[in-house]
Amino acid sequence: MTTVLIADDQPMQRFGFRMLLESQDDMTVVGEAANGGEAVRMAEQHHPDVVLMDVRMPGLDGIEATRRIAAAGDRTRVLIVTTFDLDEYAFEGLRAGASGFLVKDARPEELLAAVRAVASGEAIVAPSLTRRLLDAYVQYLPTTREAPPQDSRLTALTDREREILTVIGRGWTNTEIAARLHLAESTVKTHISRVLAKTGARDRVQAVILAYQWHLVGED
Repeated sequence: MTTVLIADDQPMQRFGFRMLLESQDDMTVVGEAANGGEAVRMAEQHHPDVVLMDVRMPGLDGIEATRRIAAAGDRTRVLIVTTFDLDEYAFEGLRAGASGFLVKDARPEELLAAVRAVASGEAIVAPSLTRRLLDAYVQYLPTTREAPPQDSRLTALTDREREILTVIGRGWTNTEIAARLHLAESTVKTHISRVLAKTGARDRVQAVILAYQWHLVGED
């Protein structure tokens, strides 16, 4: 059973999410929060698998709430819900530790699929959409030509793992990586798992952000 906490300042929005989620045999809503502060407290209390997190809420906003929930190191994953698919706040949410983002006008089946994916440890932002998001808000990332700091997580990667991290940052799918680097998809998945483990990235989205922060990709 996937447990979900809904964080949104609009009662009707929370009601709609609850009705949809609880229509599923494998999902249950453990609570509703009207602001970020309540979301953090309820996440600590209930340890949900997924938090559906609105961005713009009174008091503590969804970005800071996401940052605090991610920093707690619990198994809880955050799925940002936003009005616009290229909202700068959604980007900041990903940097804060969210496992992906969803547009509020997404179809019901897309929301359900996103919750299941995030609960299983995946990132729900498609590689192409991740690249589009980062391209739109690249000014938020350190993309100067100066040499990046020698982060121990980066230097721990093998040459192949560094290459994999670079092409993840470019938005390549597993199929594209396998074809272009002449690898089996199972091998690609193994490399990606090792990259995530060595860098401490929660998921593919966080790996993309690290690739930008470490200047592996950026302004070409």
